[in-house]
Formats: sequence, C-alpha cells, structure tokens
Amino acid sequence: MTGGTSGFGALAVERLRGSGDVRLILGARGGGDALPLELGELESVRAFAAAVGAELGGTPVDGLVLNAGLVLSDAAHRTVDGFETTFAVNHLAHYLLLRLLLPSLADGATVVLTTSGTHDPATGAGLTPPRHADAALLAHPERDPGLDNRPRKAGEHAYTASKLCTVLTARALSGQDALRDKGITAIAYCPGQVFGTGLAKDLPWYMRVAWSAMGSPVVSWPARRFDRTLNTRPDAGNALVELVSGIVRPPEGRVYAALRGGELTWPDPSDAALRDDLARELWTESAVLVGLPG
Repeated sequence: MTGGTSGFGALAVERLRGSGDVRLILGARGGGDALPLELGELESVRAFAAAVGAELGGTPVDGLVLNAGLVLSDAAHRTVDGFETTFAVNHLAHYLLLRLLLPSLADGATVVLTTSGTHDPATGAGLTPPRHADAALLAHPERDPGLDNRPRKAGEHAYTASKLCTVLTARALSGQDALRDKGITAIAYCPGQVFGTGLAKDLPWYMRVAWSAMGSPVVSWPARRFDRTLNTRPDAGNALVELVSGIVRPPEGRVYAALRGGELTWPDPSDAALRDDLARELWTESAVLVGLPG
C-alpha cells in the first residue's frame, strides 16, 4: 500500500492491521514501519517492488492499494527522472509499481487506485479539467501547445489529468484477459473531498490552512449536509478497506467507485475515462516512459 501514513489512508491502515489476519506492507518516504519508497524516483519504485518480493518470499498479494498522491500550485516542478512531478507521482510511479507487482497478484486479488471526481468536467469541481491523457505531454507540459501557462491553472490541470489517467489505468487493467481469467478486480476509487488530509501539504500556506480548517467537524459537518462529495476521513478510510478487502464488490462492468455522502456509489466516470482507445494508448505510452514493454 502507498499513501498509508496520513489522512484517510492512515485510518485504513489502522483498521486493516486491527483485523488481525492481514499482513500489510507499506511503502513510504522515510521508511519507519514501512519499506522506503520515494514516488518521485522511478528507481526507488523499482527497489520497493524488489523489496516487497523479497519480503513476501513467493506469497501472493491479495490486495494492492495505490493511494498516495499530491497536488502542487504549478506544473514547474520536475522529478529526478525529468518528469512533471504531479503526473510522475500520481500516475507514472503507481503505474510502474502496478506493472512490477502484477506477477505477484493472487487469483481473486483486488487492486484499488485512488482517483478523484475532478477528472470529470461534469462534476463542476472548480479545478481546471483535464484536456487529454497524453502521457508524453503530461510528463513534459512545456511541450503541450494547449496548456494554460498560468501557474495555478497548469498545476490544477496536472492534478486532474493525473486522476483521469488513474481511471484509465484501472479500466485498461480490468480489460486484460489474463487478469480476468485470474479473477482480479481493478477499482478506481474516488473518496470525494476529504479535507484535513496531507494532500495539500505542498500548496501555499493559506491554502493549507483552509484545507485543515475545512477538515474540522465544526466546519465540515454542516457543509456535508449540502454537498454529497464531502466525506469524513473515517468514511473514506473505511470505504477503502471495504473495497480492497472485498467486503464491497463492484457491480458487473463497473470500475469507478465514488464515495458520496459516506456511501459507495458506482457511477459512470467521465466520457474521456470511458474511451477504450485512450486507456490502451495511456497504458502503452506510460510503459515507454518508465522503460517497460507495452
């Protein structure tokens, strides 16, 4: 699991470990009770995948949770590999980890990738919606002729486009015959707006303060009465656990799970996310960027 050291991910970890019958391997910056993983470095992702294999010793993986993510105030940052940071962390690193761990997945395993409703322009989330899922342009936005170069808009696009890529990755995965034969389930999970998490830690201070304030019960409880996309950290964490553990299974043909008003729903994702050609292209183009065969 990635993204298990703060926010609703940490609450999910607490519940999973409390069940008593789960062996949980976390990847996180700095290690601690987790294996070291720096999602901004593809070599670190490769090392983590190898360490997981050594830790398991051949034991198959029943659940893979790709939950970590970030949002930045612009699209000017680059990883050590030279890719735009938001896209690299939210999509490329998790795509590589998924590809490396696919052979270790057990029959009937579940893969949960955390996405966001902001991938869909129809949600009216207020963020710049994704214009495309072109991996090469998202990795190098300076080459994108249609990009809004205003820093905040470019940063928002990097985030929402990366979350579109998450849904497309889940759909591409679910469409593979070999995985269907093994009964592997792929789910793109939108926890809704969960304030008070670590998602905003790299934004300017005033946005971090607002994010934290919106996570307080005094503010968030009344707001949730009028906006079903708002969810508490416990609700988001519990839903994540229910998905990866198989307590809740997707209806036939559904990949996108959206937490709304504390309840899991299974709506259609955006029109772009439903395009099979985009899912195939993203899978292949991402493989090129991380140095894997398509």
